[in-house]
Amino acid sequence: MTEETTHTETFEVTGDDLVAKVKEIVHEGNVRRIIIKNEEGERLIEIPLTVGVVGALFLPALAAIGAVAALVAKCTIEVERETE
Repeated sequence: MTEETTHTETFEVTGDDLVAKVKEIVHEGNVRRIIIKNEEGERLIEIPLTVGVVGALFLPALAAIGAVAALVAKCTIEVERETE
C-alpha cells in the first residue's frame, strides 16, 4: 500500500497568460487542486480536480478562469500535486 502525499508549486503570471498556464498545468497531470490568488494574496477561485477531469468537464472552470483573468493584472497560481 502506497501513501500519497501532496506538494505545492507556485507560479506568478499576468492576467493575459492565466488561462494558457492553467491549461498547461492541467495537461501535465497529477494535479489535485488549483488555487488562483490576486496580488494581495486573496483567493479568487479554487478548483478541485480529480483524475480524468479534463475536457468537457473542465470547460466551465476554464470559463471562470477567463473571467478572473479579465479582472486582474497579475495573479498567483498555487498548484497542489499528488506525489507517491
